[in-house]
Amino acid sequence: MSHPMESPEFFRDPYPLLAALRERGAVQRVRTGPHGATWLVTGWAEARTAMADPRLSKDTTRYFADKPSKRNLAPAVSATMLATDPPDHTRLRKLAVKAFTPAAVARLEPRIAELTDGLLERLATRGGTADLVEDFAVPLPIEVIGDLLGVPREDRAALRRWSNDLFAAGDPDTVDAASHTISDYMTELIAAKRADGGSPDAGAAEAGAPGRDLLTDLIAARDEGDRLSEAELVSLAVLLVVAGHETTTNLIGNGTLALLRDDALRARLRRDPSLIPDAVEELLRYDSPITTATFRYAAEPLTLGGAEIAAGDVVMVSPGAANRDPARFADPDTLDPGRPTGHLSFGHGPHHCLGAPLARLEARIAFHTLLTRFPDLRLAVPATDLEWRHTRLMRGLAHLPVTFGTAAAEDDEYVA
Repeated sequence: MSHPMESPEFFRDPYPLLAALRERGAVQRVRTGPHGATWLVTGWAEARTAMADPRLSKDTTRYFADKPSKRNLAPAVSATMLATDPPDHTRLRKLAVKAFTPAAVARLEPRIAELTDGLLERLATRGGTADLVEDFAVPLPIEVIGDLLGVPREDRAALRRWSNDLFAAGDPDTVDAASHTISDYMTELIAAKRADGGSPDAGAAEAGAPGRDLLTDLIAARDEGDRLSEAELVSLAVLLVVAGHETTTNLIGNGTLALLRDDALRARLRRDPSLIPDAVEELLRYDSPITTATFRYAAEPLTLGGAEIAAGDVVMVSPGAANRDPARFADPDTLDPGRPTGHLSFGHGPHHCLGAPLARLEARIAFHTLLTRFPDLRLAVPATDLEWRHTRLMRGLAHLPVTFGTAAAEDDEYVA
């Protein structure tokens, strides 16, 4: 029997359940998943504290070392940088962070704008209907991270499928199989780049990507400086390609849906695009791309939000719940771009999302171009009929059917 956080109702709208849990206590024991009873953190202050507390370890290798498991996750997926603590985490993060500094990300803006324009140009030829997830929210971040890492263009659709399977809640066989497929692929891509002397993917280079991609730089760090083991290199490559598009796809999809359900806000943003950066922050808070953060456990006993957590206990932090905590955000179920920021959708502390500047830039360009190009964009089905991805960690639409242009004037459109 599945638990509430793997129910169709939770995937469709997790916020009522998370609110009910938070009302019982900001940190409490719940039954969820293969670890039995775990701690769930739903309060904003408690979540922010937990994310920065060194006593809450993310070292999955150490946690599972003496525990029997029927799972068969590839090590490159089960032991990524996300699943390490300092000093290893600090070392690995330093190797990748230079590609995601504000200055480095700003250099990608023309390419992101070009990709966005191209995708929407193709969408405009679709006869007035489209699936904004498959036709826009998925391919844009995949192309951006593919260019950045030097992934051959013809492989990017397959990478998206495997990545999607990694988050299949309640289907461990699918998750495990996808972990090996994507790990094997990145191992082979690294070998090919090494054999090729680090030359960039021709498709990415022609499209205006940097002459030397991030994956080639990481191979150099492995081969020249020995600051990176081969296993760490593969794992970091897997993490960057998966994390580099999953959250951004969900941000664009979830954010577009929220805007389609708010005519007044959509009109405001079209009149004054300078409001879009604040709108992106509010959309991140309002419908976070991450419902539940990745695995943590107590390396030693601690007290959090009044709860006494024993050494070895698993702790799940929910940014989705924290972002709607009324103790931090007034009227949290309302979309209000004017409110103070402070959402936890990109985390907090040492594991704060490395790619946050890139995700923000992609979202700003995506929303601005979408609203400008298709001012009459409308939902093609009632919002209650939309299909959501079946994953406890991520929060994202499987499809977002829309109408625009001549088709948007018909009677079968929906705005809520």
